[in-house]
Amino acid sequence: MRYFTLILLLATVLSCKQSDKVQFISLNSQARLTYKQSEPSPDVLKYIKYQNNSIALTNATFYDGKGNPPKENQTLIVENGHFVSIGKTSKIAIPEEAVVIDLKGKTVIPGIVGVHNHLHIPRFPFIGELASKLYLASGVTTIQTCGSAAPQQEIELAKRIEEGKYIGPDIVTSGPYFTGKGGNPNMIIPESESQIRDTIQYWAQKGVRWFKVYRNTTPEDLEIIINEAHKQNAKVTGHLCSITFEEAVHLGIDGIEHGLNSTSDFRNNKTHGVCNGSREYMDELKIESDEVKSLQELMIKNDVFLTSTLAIYEASIPERAFADQRTLAMMSPYLVSQYQERRRNYDLRKSIDSIRVKRLKRIMEFEHQFYKLGGTLTAGVDAGRHVLPGFGDQRNFELLKEAGFNNQEALKIMTGNGAKVLSNSAIGTIDIGKKANFVILKGPIENSIRHVELVFKNGFGYDPLSILTELKGKFIEEQ
Repeated sequence: MRYFTLILLLATVLSCKQSDKVQFISLNSQARLTYKQSEPSPDVLKYIKYQNNSIALTNATFYDGKGNPPKENQTLIVENGHFVSIGKTSKIAIPEEAVVIDLKGKTVIPGIVGVHNHLHIPRFPFIGELASKLYLASGVTTIQTCGSAAPQQEIELAKRIEEGKYIGPDIVTSGPYFTGKGGNPNMIIPESESQIRDTIQYWAQKGVRWFKVYRNTTPEDLEIIINEAHKQNAKVTGHLCSITFEEAVHLGIDGIEHGLNSTSDFRNNKTHGVCNGSREYMDELKIESDEVKSLQELMIKNDVFLTSTLAIYEASIPERAFADQRTLAMMSPYLVSQYQERRRNYDLRKSIDSIRVKRLKRIMEFEHQFYKLGGTLTAGVDAGRHVLPGFGDQRNFELLKEAGFNNQEALKIMTGNGAKVLSNSAIGTIDIGKKANFVILKGPIENSIRHVELVFKNGFGYDPLSILTELKGKFIEEQ
């Protein structure tokens, strides 16, 4: 059976369509496609409920992560951490040695692939240990950190998780941020071309395969960053402002973060290469206009993905910025007090911030149109404020639904599309030969995205309740 699984996996990889963009097999997470994860240490085993070589999931409803409608009354057979058989329960033979899990009334989805999932939040440059547990307990089995405030610590944590010494999603690490003059002083503000190239080479040699540019990066620096990153078999994404989407696409960027909120193409009085100009476009621009569609079609033609981060934007809108009880239970007294102070300030406002509410709707429209035109839309939590790692990914699903996506489209954005931009054909979808990274929800997906019963990663079944119980009140103490 093991050889059969490897043959199927090889066939899956070879059949994938290759893009003109740089395709890479990362030296960290992506290089781990074909071998079984190291045996878990005792510190990890305490969270694992299933570690059997053969598992049969019967009577399940599952979404495949490809955008297809759900399939009902299905049995999925997992052998050695991979799917080996999928079909109607009445037609699938269950191996004698398999542990049977009856999923009648429950839903199976692919493990979430978050591609804007930091291991830091404002004021806290590295929260990797806590964030990793929250991500996994929420059904996030792979993350791309999309810029790092502590790259070496990310690399070390990714290795510990790979070796079975710590619990968490597979981590696709990032290098340090690049920005420009006037930008965040904690980021790299390049002084020369050689500094840019040396920095990228240094982190690429350590296995980093993603670099992120920030708001003040100059077009000249971005061109060098993209050129060197692609030489090093790495990719570049950006939270843009000084550089327009159009300029970044022509320079060869691989992805763009935050959608309409970081689009400077339509700003009035904008200076080339400078993060300035007015933002009336956020309230006046017609999303269905030819100029917007033309920009989106340019991105699609050049295989540039767009990442949705709806949950963190919602958290800045006074009439929608509410933390639920499970979030408050996870947060430390310090973060709870910070949230309560923000909430009091919001409540003192005499008028509701209708402008930001309308902008959220327009951001949603921009993303929906991009997807419907054929663009690769992905998602990530961009944790901060009261939006926690993992919990915010689940909220993204609900907000994508609000934006007009159906269940299978929203899941494709959060799973299959994430795997696509990571060039990782072994994850993101439920199919024969794929890694057994999946999530069992306690009921129909409409009501259960927050109600995770089990999370399987690399064939091991983790108990979210035991993880979350341990974390209550611990995210994050004041420094």
